[in-house]
Amino acid sequence: MISSPFPTEATAADAQRVIAEEFAFFGDWSERYQYLIDLGKRLPPLPEEWKNESNRLLGCQSMVWIVPEGDAGKLDFHAISDSTIVSGLIYLALRVYSGRSAAEILATQPDYIADIGLAKHLSPTRSNGLASLLQFIQNTARQHLPA
Repeated sequence: MISSPFPTEATAADAQRVIAEEFAFFGDWSERYQYLIDLGKRLPPLPEEWKNESNRLLGCQSMVWIVPEGDAGKLDFHAISDSTIVSGLIYLALRVYSGRSAAEILATQPDYIADIGLAKHLSPTRSNGLASLLQFIQNTARQHLPA
């Protein structure tokens, strides 16, 4: 597997708090979109052999590939998109959820989306794609919990 830059903060709650602080620094949404693009560029490249239909996230207008690995104690997610803004959205989601336990993932609502005003500034297709990404992460965590 490839190395992951996540988690960058000790807990998912810490990650959400830091994301809100970072986005509060920018005065308008054009600056925030540019920051999202810059964050997306920080995602590690996904091996070409992982960019296949079985790893493709359905529900996104853009091409998004996501590969989970790990167990209930720690789940890592590797993902990327062919869209720069969507890659930034992926970066934020992985910053909150990747490298966490299944229990922490399931206990953490994506509050950062409302905290930074993201929901109001995404197109419907990007909102649907983000919802699909978050649902995939939650479902993966659920599948790894003991029965």
